Amino acid sequence: MLDDRKRKILQAIVEEYIESAEPVSSGSLVKALNCSSATIRNEMAELEQEGYLDKPHTSAGRIPSQQGYRYYIDELLTEDKLTLREITYIKEKLETKVNELEDLTKIATTTISEITHYTTIAIGPKVEKHMITELKFVSLGTNVMMAIIVTESGIIREAIIKFDEEITEEQVRNLNYIFANKLVGKSIEEIDGSFEEYLGTELKAGIKVIRKIIDEINKVLKTTSNNIYLEGTNKSFDLPEFKKTEIAKDFMNALDAKDLVADVLNTGIAEDINVYIGDELEDEKLKNFSIVTFNHLLGDKDIGTIGIIGPKRMDYAKVISVMKYISKKLKDDFNDK
Repeated sequence: MLDDRKRKILQAIVEEYIESAEPVSSGSLVKALNCSSATIRNEMAELEQEGYLDKPHTSAGRIPSQQGYRYYIDELLTEDKLTLREITYIKEKLETKVNELEDLTKIATTTISEITHYTTIAIGPKVEKHMITELKFVSLGTNVMMAIIVTESGIIREAIIKFDEEITEEQVRNLNYIFANKLVGKSIEEIDGSFEEYLGTELKAGIKVIRKIIDEINKVLKTTSNNIYLEGTNKSFDLPEFKKTEIAKDFMNALDAKDLVADVLNTGIAEDINVYIGDELEDEKLKNFSIVTFNHLLGDKDIGTIGIIGPKRMDYAKVISVMKYISKKLKDDFNDK
């Protein structure tokens, strides 16, 4: 653990570097910390030896290391107070009427990017755990059928299913009856497995028909869960770090690797804000960045995960404050309904 003076010096260096993007000298901290320049220099040297600070070759000042950022986030960070204007803006945005809960994730994604000026990424809810509240089949021809699927989170999807064999009106009626009575109220992952054999014995339609239906339902819903929304990509290129071609290239490659981004967003613990810095992200493409994620739950409904990606010199206090306020506002509005 760091003593009180080192803690204050480290906090001051991190916050000044976040603000200025320039290495921090001992002289710039004298007034704020009420210490002599020599004392601060000695403490900075010790913090560097202990791994909390780095010294760029071209400067006498210091910048936070990955270890320094981690200590700051875990031990020193105080939440930034949002301005009245920011709070009003968030409220107005979140009061937009939506038809599906997943649309709230898109709105929150845009709002966070607009306030923090970082690139914001969101992934749709994990639908495997969601229960189906309505499932209806409509015949579109002798071997074509449409499935209309509604989940508890308000996700509505349609799947066109084509069969190699003829599907009669009687089989469609049977499908509607059995699925409505036996599978509504079950989760997607339950439908994927244990009911296949049961349905095959209950319906005159063969097991191939049942498998085809289950496959198509899974396909359309799991595609929904992997939708990734990006907001504010252009904002990142205004930051000093992105003037370096290598970092800008890594950033674009990371955003293009959708599976990589989805894995990071799906790693966090539900309802917790998770901060990953540089090497903690375990991928070379992300070594120069930080990602802050939050999984949004309304009641027991997952409405998706939002992440902010930016340089390690991210304004963590602002980002976390915005995320927490938006999460609280969504929950309060949901509980009032």
